[in-house]
Amino acid sequence: MSDRRCYEARVRRLHRGSRSLLVLGMAAWVAIAAGPAAAGSITGTVRFAGASVEPKKLPVTVNQAVCGTEKDAESIVLSPQKGIRNVVVSLQTPPPDATWTAPLPRVQLDQLQCVFIPHVVIVPVGGTVEFLNSDRLLHNIRSRKTTNPAFNRTQPKGRTIPIAFNQPEIVRVDCDLHPWMRTWVVVAEHPFFALTNERGEFVLDNVPPGRYTLQIWQETLGTVTRDVTVEDGVTAVTVEMREK
Repeated sequence: MSDRRCYEARVRRLHRGSRSLLVLGMAAWVAIAAGPAAAGSITGTVRFAGASVEPKKLPVTVNQAVCGTEKDAESIVLSPQKGIRNVVVSLQTPPPDATWTAPLPRVQLDQLQCVFIPHVVIVPVGGTVEFLNSDRLLHNIRSRKTTNPAFNRTQPKGRTIPIAFNQPEIVRVDCDLHPWMRTWVVVAEHPFFALTNERGEFVLDNVPPGRYTLQIWQETLGTVTRDVTVEDGVTAVTVEMREK
């Protein structure tokens, strides 16, 4: 298999893993905490309002033999129908006692051909992200101190660095050695979080009936909210986000 095909296969596995981890964590919580009570689902799409954003390329200035000469900008990624990828959708007003239970899902975040994969990950409060380095060169991972402690670690090829996150927040992580590299760690206080797929679609399963406020976050478009009412069945919503 060619290097390019290996890279694409690895990317697909990591994206599938990041989606399934949240589903598994949610399923485990539901099995323990939800019991037999009726529950519904919130399904929806997050769309970009306005003229479509043209894809941008970021220049690669160092280590081109490994990294290539340019990278796709991931700050906003749209489908042909303007669905927005990598939007975090959560319940701002979760059900009572909606907390994570052990064991917490395992989250991995790789550095591959000088790109963080996935671009956004969701980790439970008290959980750990395992930062990998699959490239044959040196990276570093750096955050700034906000609610969780800051970190700045150099990372040779093959080393895994576990970082624990104990407070809910959205953490930006950069590689100073390769300034186009950026990823986001969303530390989730409860299991009702979802990440939109390549079509801008999301699902929040096993939501007890009631009235809720959805919180929708995207790294360049900010945060919007949407009130929803959940009954026994599926509640469908469409959310629009626009440049400020």
